[in-house]
Amino acid sequence: TAMLPCGGCSASWAGAGDRATHAATKSKGKNVAKEDLKGPEVCTDPVMLTTYAMGVNIYKEGPEVALKPDSEYPDWLFKMNLEPPKKLEELDPESLEYWRRLRKYNTWRRNKLKKGKKL
Repeated sequence: TAMLPCGGCSASWAGAGDRATHAATKSKGKNVAKEDLKGPEVCTDPVMLTTYAMGVNIYKEGPEVALKPDSEYPDWLFKMNLEPPKKLEELDPESLEYWRRLRKYNTWRRNKLKKGKKL
C-alpha cells in the first residue's frame, strides 16, 4: 500500500492497523484525566482578602491589586443598589422602569413559548 500523508499533522499511515494508533495520538486533549485540571488557588488569608483585590490582576505574574482607601473611590460606587431587582407588582405602572420590566418579562415568555414549538 502507498504511504498517504495525514491531513493536518506530520504523521502518516499505511493501512487499517495504523489508523487506530493515529486516532489515539490526534485526540490528546480528549483523554485528559479530570484530576489534572485544577482551578485557581483560593486565598483564605483574612489580611490578604481585606487589603488586596484577589483575582483581578490581568497579568499572569505580578502582585495582586492593592485596595485603596474609600476616599479615593467615587461616591456613586457606595450608593449602588446591590439588592435583587423589584418585582413587577412592586413597581408603579406610571414609571418607565415598570414598562421596561414588563417588556423584558414578555420577551422572556415569548422566547420560552417559541422554544417549545416545532416547525
